[in-house]
Amino acid sequence: MSQSFRKPTGGRINRHKKIQFFFNGAAFEGYEGDNLAAALLANGIKLVGRSFKYHRPRGIMTAGSEEPNALVQLGSGAHTEPNCRATQVEIFDGLSAFSQNVFPSVNYDLTGINQLIARFLPAGFYYKTFMYPKKLWRFYEYVIRHAAGMGKAPDQPDPDIYHQQHAHCDVLVVGAGPAGLSAALNAAQTGARVILVDEHNEFGGSLLGEDAIIDDQPALNWVAMVATTLANMPLVTCLTRTTLTGYFDHNFFTALERVTDHRAPKETNAHYPRQRFWKIRAKQVILAQGAFERPLVFANNDRPGVMLAGAVRTYIHRYGVLPGREIVVFTNHDNAYHTALAAKEAGAHVEIVDIRDNPDGPLFALAKTANIPIHTNSVISRTHGHKKLHGVDIKTLARDGVTVTGPSLRISADCVAMSAGWIPNVSLFSQGRGTLKFDDDRGFFVPDQCPWPADVVGAAQGTYTLSACLSDGAKAGVNAAIAAGFKVNDTPLIATAPNDQETQNQRNLNIIPTDQPLGRKQKHFVDFQNDVTVSDLLLAKREGFISVEHLKRYTTTGMGTDQGKTSNLNALTILAHALGQPIDKVGTTTFRPPYTPLTFGAIAGQNVGALFEQTRTTPLHQAAMEAGAIFEDVGDWKRARYFPKPTENMAQAVYRETAQVRKTVGLMDASTFGKIEIHGPDAGWFANMIYTNSLSKLLVGQCQYGLMLDENGMVFDDGVLSRLARNHYYLTTTTGGAARVLNWLEMWQQTEWTDKKVYLTSVTEQWAVCVISGPRARDVLQALVTNIDISAAAFPPMTVKTFPVAGVKARVFRVSFTGELAYEINVPARYGRHLYDQIAEAGVKYNLVKYGTETMHVLRAEKGFIIVGQETDGSVTPYDLGLDRLVSMQKTDFIGRRSLFRSDTRRESRRQLVGIETMDPSVVLPEGAHLVEKVNAKPPMDAVGYVTSSYMSPNLGRSIALGLVNAGRQHIGKTFYAPMLDGKLHKVKLVSPVFYKKKGARPNG
Repeated sequence: MSQSFRKPTGGRINRHKKIQFFFNGAAFEGYEGDNLAAALLANGIKLVGRSFKYHRPRGIMTAGSEEPNALVQLGSGAHTEPNCRATQVEIFDGLSAFSQNVFPSVNYDLTGINQLIARFLPAGFYYKTFMYPKKLWRFYEYVIRHAAGMGKAPDQPDPDIYHQQHAHCDVLVVGAGPAGLSAALNAAQTGARVILVDEHNEFGGSLLGEDAIIDDQPALNWVAMVATTLANMPLVTCLTRTTLTGYFDHNFFTALERVTDHRAPKETNAHYPRQRFWKIRAKQVILAQGAFERPLVFANNDRPGVMLAGAVRTYIHRYGVLPGREIVVFTNHDNAYHTALAAKEAGAHVEIVDIRDNPDGPLFALAKTANIPIHTNSVISRTHGHKKLHGVDIKTLARDGVTVTGPSLRISADCVAMSAGWIPNVSLFSQGRGTLKFDDDRGFFVPDQCPWPADVVGAAQGTYTLSACLSDGAKAGVNAAIAAGFKVNDTPLIATAPNDQETQNQRNLNIIPTDQPLGRKQKHFVDFQNDVTVSDLLLAKREGFISVEHLKRYTTTGMGTDQGKTSNLNALTILAHALGQPIDKVGTTTFRPPYTPLTFGAIAGQNVGALFEQTRTTPLHQAAMEAGAIFEDVGDWKRARYFPKPTENMAQAVYRETAQVRKTVGLMDASTFGKIEIHGPDAGWFANMIYTNSLSKLLVGQCQYGLMLDENGMVFDDGVLSRLARNHYYLTTTTGGAARVLNWLEMWQQTEWTDKKVYLTSVTEQWAVCVISGPRARDVLQALVTNIDISAAAFPPMTVKTFPVAGVKARVFRVSFTGELAYEINVPARYGRHLYDQIAEAGVKYNLVKYGTETMHVLRAEKGFIIVGQETDGSVTPYDLGLDRLVSMQKTDFIGRRSLFRSDTRRESRRQLVGIETMDPSVVLPEGAHLVEKVNAKPPMDAVGYVTSSYMSPNLGRSIALGLVNAGRQHIGKTFYAPMLDGKLHKVKLVSPVFYKKKGARPNG
């Protein structure tokens, strides 16, 4: 298809370079510099997509990131991306784009039947339907899941790479229109570090779509001069194709730079990123984001061909495209007359429908001079067409201004350029927790106060004349540089522009009246992406959803990918009118990042694969591999799970290892346990605050097992605290909790107890740890030490000594997690392999077995020892675990102490740790299995608890389990049931959580 709507001259496109692209499988041509929307319009394509709910035909409406309609799916396979705005997609050779959420095609979409049943799909219909009959819920779910969502996410790994960049600057300028460029130039002249960000592929902002004059020359000449000047300044960073996506506390920003999105994937270097995610910290910020044009709310205002007037002007001037040959400009103010004049000059037949009854001024006179018919005190009461616009009906406004009168006048039209004025773009300002105030005279919200050093200039604060934007920007740039600490000697560099020809007389109508009641046959759309109409808003008001946040969620207004950039103010105005309240009392919805959608790939950046979740191995990893270990992931660590012999499966290997540790001795790598050293004069006080038990009597060389609680009194982590010197403590944590615990301790030390002299150091990777456990553990250790008395009397339980082991100075802790005599031997990491091999050699005569984490779990469960994260889930107290002895209420305070006095914390009916035995000793219950007291024929059943750990114990000759059960300790000996998903039912009995040698002295021997 030829570019039949392309102007023969003009535009900022390269007419010497044609580009072939594909839309819905058909080939088209455009020019270098086109975006997809411009190229489609140039080829006469009006129908681009379908709306979300009703699947009504939709076309291109805007020329920027606020586009609600023209969302397309780009590419295929691994390179596909949904929900791309055609107005921001730069075309390249081979670009392939598709209409999304259509079946089988955008021209013949079967889901368009929704338009026929629209009366049954009002706002909130999903809350009121699909409830009955319950038997059809699976069908409902299938339909809903297939209808939900927009576009299709790629189902293959992302082949692209993404980078992240951290940057600091003195002044950040957002938006490179006239105000932003003026601000950046003046700030940079002071020597300040400036970052200038703009979402377009070139600087200029609104000037790219206008024919304005600056400094007595075309405005774009001035833009080019400023852009070149800034690019040549070493302390200035200019970022095009970059969208500021988020404004956070203390002037922290995130931005997405589309580095190679405008190039074909095959053209990009494998080492060059597709996108770059910026994290920027700025001393001062200047927001010059411009304004959005406000749509008019009239009957069937969503036809393909209904566009914003400013967008039509942009396509004419910037892209050399005439969006229609018969254009009706529908407006309530002067600015849209610029569009009418531009379209007339480009060769279109133009008529103006002006809501005002007596428009006047220079632009009105120019339109008259150009012989453009002007229908004053009139409105578009109806549009005609389906897949594209064919014409409009106009009627005269009645004296009351809210109804129409007289006969209809039919005007042939393939494009309506509508405009209800311009509204400041306050999205980022509001994200930064800036407050807004409503300008009653002009009918929109403007920025008010911001908690951070920020200034808003140009159209973003409601300044619309070019000369005022240039002046505001220049002054803001100078002021920002001064506030950042720079001296200014010269007066601001302020470019000049001719006086604006517009007048400010604007007539606002919330809803354009028609000759039919609202919602009957014709729809007045407010949110184009989510198909929210005026009648939907009024229905929500009638049903009590009068809070703007409730209205937003009930009707889905502003919840699309455009975040209501073109719909929010209209929705708020209509709600305020319906409530009879001033709009500033109704308020606004919350503006949330991201400003426009961004990819997960960009957020992750380089932190993918091994850089996202690194694989950590201990100094003994190679030794375990050589011994045939099977590994499991515990957090980031690779831990040996079990050591099978050639013919063994996991159950057989664990059975053998568990029995051997109880019989003779075993060796395990415990290097992954978290290890944190606490130093300082207040180390003892600090340790006493973080543990529940009293540590005031802990002597040098002693160890104590303890619990840490969160502020709610729930078990946070556990471990052993050892006192190595007067002001030196050493604590261990669970493998997965090491980083979490360190962050927790640092948080308390740095925010609550800042006056305490305490220093925390993670030494997890500095020490290799070998655990010797079993009746012959002392014999093995004695073979590796000389002239050291390690008898039970000389080296009692819960103590630590430092002496050479196998020739290496070691910290040896006599602690046990198996219920057997055990030693945890810590040596510097570089000696870990040596120690491991020496222990293994010394243990040969005692038939030493190497064992892994699975065996450790069985051994500890036999003794009723807990694992945090398995027997706890963030809602378990020490009392629930039966560990009251570890809670010292004699201490004046510790983290979580106050919460332990709550009535709920002390409630006897809370779930408590118990042992569980199946009546059939060969049955191993699955972890997570629920226990019930009363069995029903089919679910649901009332669960009284669940299984937290479950194993087959070779030492007991039966299965064992631990679990949390309501008032469990009161029900010891009672029978319960464990229903399985496969329909089986297992009878169980509650017992003590200690299964093995309840009164044995083996660990103390």
